[in-house]
Amino acid sequence: MPSPNHVHLVPYSAARCEIADGDLLLFRRRSVISVAGRGVHSHAAKAAWWGNDLFCLEIRGWYGGRAVTLSSQVRRRPGRIDVYQANPGGRWPEYSAAAAVAFMRRLAGCDYGYLGLVAAAALHLPLVRMFVRPSLNDDQPSRWPPFCSQACVMADRLGGGVDPVPHLADRLTEPADLARSPFYRYRFTLK
Repeated sequence: MPSPNHVHLVPYSAARCEIADGDLLLFRRRSVISVAGRGVHSHAAKAAWWGNDLFCLEIRGWYGGRAVTLSSQVRRRPGRIDVYQANPGGRWPEYSAAAAVAFMRRLAGCDYGYLGLVAAAALHLPLVRMFVRPSLNDDQPSRWPPFCSQACVMADRLGGGVDPVPHLADRLTEPADLARSPFYRYRFTLK
């Protein structure tokens, strides 16, 4: 996991061919999400190839589920998008990146899970933390549409067949949880 001060910056043009279907994209930005989540990342997405075009599949506030070119996101946020390899070294042979990407594609057009995000964030409040334990049960369905990191973990668990954060319910997974997961390995930051 990179520290906030140490990143391996690589030009998008050089890194593009190194990014695979299903790789995790974590966006660095100081925000309530990154501070509450005890990390440097405020947003999560998945990489997907469609022919010769590399896309960013995401659930983003104000937009919901969408697919945009990764190059457009790098132009808007140079030096802020970390690429994490999914399933480094093929450690989880049952994982299907194609199925994880297909799952994320099917989320295009869904609403953003604002209420789910608020519910997950509430568990960080000191008084709430004293009395409420985070759920570990992935089988307990969420009542709301997914937010960004929830969608990514669902794509890998339900689509890809591997739970990257097995000791936390999908609906409580934050970008920092994904960055700490052994299922992902930091490779570089796009500029």
